[in-house]
Amino acid sequence: MAKKSKLQTPQWMLDGYDSEAEYMKDRGISKKKVKGRTFKVRSCPKCGSSDVFVVLIGEEGKRADNWECKKCKWNGKNVKEEELSEEEFLERMEKE
Repeated sequence: MAKKSKLQTPQWMLDGYDSEAEYMKDRGISKKKVKGRTFKVRSCPKCGSSDVFVVLIGEEGKRADNWECKKCKWNGKNVKEEELSEEEFLERMEKE
């Protein structure tokens, strides 16, 4: 029988904040809700290019945990991910 994972105490409690909102405000993190259609855009953390692709690893490409930038040849796991509204997405695509 497999063991169940234990719940973790949230980081804002460990740091001594009274609420999650206060913690996020102090750290400069914002959770803005976008109305309507949203698009997830991944970009390279090194050069900022959106020309980023997943690298398939293992037997018949069963694992996909690494990313590669075609522009600057960066390899890694931490890809910048943004959530854009439809208007922001179209503006970004026109620039590229």
